[in-house]
Amino acid sequence: MTQQDYIAGMTWGWPGFRGTWTGPVADTSMGLMVERLAVNWTAITFAALQDTAHSTEIHFRNQPTVTDDEVRAAIRHAQSLDLKVCVKPVVNCADGTWRAHINFFDLDVPCEPTWAQWFASYTEFIVHYARIAEETGADMLCIGCEMVQTDRRETEWRALVAEVRAVYSGVVTYNCDKYQEGQVTWWDAVDVISSSGYYPINDWDAQLDRIEQVVAAHGKPFFFMEAGCPSREGSEHLPNDWSHTGGASEAAQRRYFEEMFTTTSTRPWVGGFMLWAWPSRLYSEQDAATDRDYCMFAKQAERTVHDYYAEQTGLSEPSA
Repeated sequence: MTQQDYIAGMTWGWPGFRGTWTGPVADTSMGLMVERLAVNWTAITFAALQDTAHSTEIHFRNQPTVTDDEVRAAIRHAQSLDLKVCVKPVVNCADGTWRAHINFFDLDVPCEPTWAQWFASYTEFIVHYARIAEETGADMLCIGCEMVQTDRRETEWRALVAEVRAVYSGVVTYNCDKYQEGQVTWWDAVDVISSSGYYPINDWDAQLDRIEQVVAAHGKPFFFMEAGCPSREGSEHLPNDWSHTGGASEAAQRRYFEEMFTTTSTRPWVGGFMLWAWPSRLYSEQDAATDRDYCMFAKQAERTVHDYYAEQTGLSEPSA
């Protein structure tokens, strides 16, 4: 990708609790994200719930999911800050099961929930936000995030993409999970391949070698729809483990970003990042040193991200 095309992005608003996306606090959060990170893209990202991994109804109109007006307001505020916008609706399980485990029998069984029932609800969910993305002029729509057990349902995903394209004219992507890039058989149905890049700090080259083969085989643009590392001791070795108990460490997070950017910068097919994640209500700057989550606001990695993004997009020279 060229400098103009490079996705210097940040995920904003997660997890998208109703009532937290509008007003001065949310507006300040997004403004600081632009100022501190030199981003040119954001993924407006929020969750809707189904009860369990085997439930077939997604309650996207109910609390705690942000309202449609909150989604519209976030998109428009991002656009007012000259950001390109990806709308990213995500399904989670209310009982805490990770969405990657949503699964049903491959052959329908009487009295058991089915893939057809789930995909009917999921398609309604995604198409609903595809309409909002079209209405607001959002640049990209992400139709799923880390849905590992669903990935094999090629027919249903192709049908969903067709439904989306009937109402949305922008770029369509799917965010596969880490290590799953080569498992999706329907990449030709979307415009851009994207994945979650939570790879151990010393394993980036090996994983990029593997992913490069997938990207070359499909001839599609690629970027990391998620990537990041908690500011915790040891998290750089397993950055997807949000339950890791290491103590607060800005240095560990900074080292992770430095290595990730250094390694990926040698691969011109990596079209950017949508880093994880910047909340709509930030912790105080004074609390940054003790915060142990993924957000890099007021931490050492904040400057690392800013300088790398500014260099990649040509917005400014990196700082000394």
